[in-house]
Amino acid sequence: MSEGWEAEVAALWEADVAALWEDEGLEDDARVAPMRALAERAPHLATGLFELAGAHDAAGREAEADGFYRAAAEAGLAEADPAREAQRVIQHASTLRNLGRLDEAIGMLQAATPHPSTRAAREAFLALALHSAGRHDEALRVALEALAPTLPLYRRSVLAYAEDLTGR
Repeated sequence: MSEGWEAEVAALWEADVAALWEDEGLEDDARVAPMRALAERAPHLATGLFELAGAHDAAGREAEADGFYRAAAEAGLAEADPAREAQRVIQHASTLRNLGRLDEAIGMLQAATPHPSTRAAREAFLALALHSAGRHDEALRVALEALAPTLPLYRRSVLAYAEDLTGR
């Protein structure tokens, strides 16, 4: 198969995945079966598993999503698609939080490598996980530190208040 052909097949697959996610007439649970079919013809096993995990996640099937997120990572998602890997970490950690596995979610998010495609999402979900774990001052600090760079005024004050929350 030529590189041009592979790129065309990948682009068509991406368009099909995007269309499935954008179909507002489809209930989240009804998205799982068509996503499974798309995952089977994914240009890379890891990207298919990631999208299938997301479909399970959106349908409220967190335990199943957890397995697919792990499988996507093990299948090499970081190498196949770094942007999707950044999304996987956030989505997987959110799933773990919903499953009550707070320490695992927090650790995953703290270890995550920042990626431009996810911007401050890592910090938002880390703040949520910390809050769920009862670590409210840390949660607020993470949220404020993520917000501070976007403030045209008061950036320094917000960062100082954030530091005061946890004494670090």
